[in-house]
Amino acid sequence: MRTLKERIPPLLRRRLRRFVRPADLGTAGLTTPISRHWGFDRGTPVDRYYIERFLTQHAGDVRGHVLEVKDASYTRRFGTGVTKSDVIDIDATNPHATVVADLTTPGRSDEPTFDCFILTQTLHIIYDTRAALRRAYHLLRPGGVLLVTVPALSRATVPDYWRFTPASCRLLFGEVFSPGDVAVAAHGNVLTSVAFLHGIAYQELARRDLDVDDAMFPLVVTVRAVKGIGGAVAAPA
Repeated sequence: MRTLKERIPPLLRRRLRRFVRPADLGTAGLTTPISRHWGFDRGTPVDRYYIERFLTQHAGDVRGHVLEVKDASYTRRFGTGVTKSDVIDIDATNPHATVVADLTTPGRSDEPTFDCFILTQTLHIIYDTRAALRRAYHLLRPGGVLLVTVPALSRATVPDYWRFTPASCRLLFGEVFSPGDVAVAAHGNVLTSVAFLHGIAYQELARRDLDVDDAMFPLVVTVRAVKGIGGAVAAPA
């Protein structure tokens, strides 16, 4: 004997579901975001919640000689036993930059120097992602750790080339690092993704909603990749 649910036609079930769980048109009905500044004007953008949660989980990796992009704020905030801090940027006018370089262009004087490289929200604005990953690998000492975050979903910036999924990250990083040394995770859910696109700050959301990770609706993808002790898998050309 069929259940009541089985006797209801699929189209009618979908219509009934909208009444049982109606959409909140307070934001879903808007065609312009609440904030065009990712939520910085309201607090802290939602993606930063997941980036900082990831770095908190791996604070033990932020040690020794650490390299970070743009500035050393995460090195200072999450570092444990940092002996030296450097900042890499392509922009020579950046007063925080101690290494002025393009990650996609190998430097002939590069040496495997760093114990940790914090590379957050950067790879999507680099067209030649593979070249950047090869150089990041090359800059690490054996046993060094690359801590990466990339957007699965975001408003467009200039420049802006890519969005990533956990599957693409496993393949990309597995081409450079040994696949067994690469740990990939998806963070966020449909609610936090919508909130981020609207520029809602994470402080405006409930912690119980922020801490739900739905692999079908990732906002941020994180990667922890370790350079093997045995040497390079894929060094810069």
